[in-house]
Amino acid sequence: MKIYTRTGDKGKTSLFSGRRVLKNHYRVEAYGTLDELNSILGATVSFLPAELESIRKTIGGIQADLFQAGAILASAGKDKGKFGNKAAVKLEAAIDTLEAKLQPLQTFILPGGHQAAAWAHLARTVCRRAERRIVSLISREPGADQDSNLANILAYVNRLSDYLFVLARYCNQICGVPEATWTPEAPSK
Repeated sequence: MKIYTRTGDKGKTSLFSGRRVLKNHYRVEAYGTLDELNSILGATVSFLPAELESIRKTIGGIQADLFQAGAILASAGKDKGKFGNKAAVKLEAAIDTLEAKLQPLQTFILPGGHQAAAWAHLARTVCRRAERRIVSLISREPGADQDSNLANILAYVNRLSDYLFVLARYCNQICGVPEATWTPEAPSK
């Protein structure tokens, strides 16, 4: 089977339901941004220190969750499974575990530090964009606000951005890289 089909040459793609939509359709934007996030998580893992094997496994699970969420977003009514709230609860436990190892946050921090931390911060910002795209989908599609799959995916993505923030901090700590703090300056006159 060839990788190219030429069916998207005019700016349209097919959802799993078979419905053809523009490639910038809000549903495509939502699952496309999850795909982008998944790729960035792959880059993040490539920079994790060897001693963070448990984080590597957690991110592997997150990537699988994102594939499932993307399939549901691409289904547009065609059943592609269920996305339960257990995934968000699992992320909460992972956040709690990492936060217990960190100093409490006293100020805003600037994204960056160790390469793994910088990639985790980048993933966090793309995760927030994915969240906005999912909200757009829910607000535009009739009945979407009653879809428990979409509600659970939205909660998961919201929690995931929190996890990625804490992960970035944890990576910096483990790698001995101090966090850069943000100090507000007086506005220029």
